[in-house]
Amino acid sequence: MKVWYTTLMKLKNKLLILILTFFVNNAFANERFFNDAINLFEGKDYDKSKFLFQRNIVFNPKDSKSYLFLAKIYQIEEDEEKTEKNLNTALLLNPEDEEALYMLIDIELKRSNFSKVNDLRSDFEKICTTLCEKITLIQERLKNFDTSNES
Repeated sequence: MKVWYTTLMKLKNKLLILILTFFVNNAFANERFFNDAINLFEGKDYDKSKFLFQRNIVFNPKDSKSYLFLAKIYQIEEDEEKTEKNLNTALLLNPEDEEALYMLIDIELKRSNFSKVNDLRSDFEKICTTLCEKITLIQERLKNFDTSNES
């Protein structure tokens, strides 16, 4: 009986080590996907970076930054639907993502959806820490739309 127990404990320890090794390697791989994707994005290799951001999301579905970068890629590709979808996902995961919120405001301004812009601008004013100068740009763009509509 003692031999069985000893063998079982050795097997349990090996299995535990194997599982821990898998999770540690998986965590490093996830970070590598994101970092490689950023490098490709900065090098303007959007197809490969899009693939790696999507791959990163498979392993880390709550990574709001990957969704933000996918939105940037889709914006470059002029796919407004996918841009908006990824921005909304990024904001769902991180409601204080200034850049995602500003990009969404920009989309709504282009659509002339001023009530939505005002709601988003109000949210943006509450959370801004690094992009606060954009509030003035939003207000100016709204003002320009108002004056052009009065003409």
